[in-house]
Amino acid sequence: MLRKKILLSLCAGLGFSFCLNTAVFASEKGYASYYANKFQGRKTASGQRYDKKKLTAAHKYLAFGSKVEVTNTKNNRSVVVTINDRGPFIKKRVIDLSYVAAKKLGLIHVGIAPVRIKVLPKIKVLPKEDPINNLF
Repeated sequence: MLRKKILLSLCAGLGFSFCLNTAVFASEKGYASYYANKFQGRKTASGQRYDKKKLTAAHKYLAFGSKVEVTNTKNNRSVVVTINDRGPFIKKRVIDLSYVAAKKLGLIHVGIAPVRIKVLPKIKVLPKEDPINNLF
């Protein structure tokens, strides 16, 4: 909790959008839940339509498009999801998962589970050029 307060203070000083778009946020623990079927096809906060077959999730403040590794701490299963919505807005819950993501983590029958989330760094894909041969 102290780390979270320090991080939020740092983000306020540096500009909140800067912190959301970088890997300053390392990890968070809490509970995960998943979207009910009734949300299939509805617009998310990012403007995309919810698709229960895609590996997506909602987070309160991470930037849309962020890749996050979610690990169920009860069974140690992990999945990588893309943030495209806002939520959850229930105490102690840190992420709402799509149906397929929840299924991969073993959440379908239990409904919620303790998780650890970790923001993954953005990776730039370099062109398939050989820098050594381009020197000559």
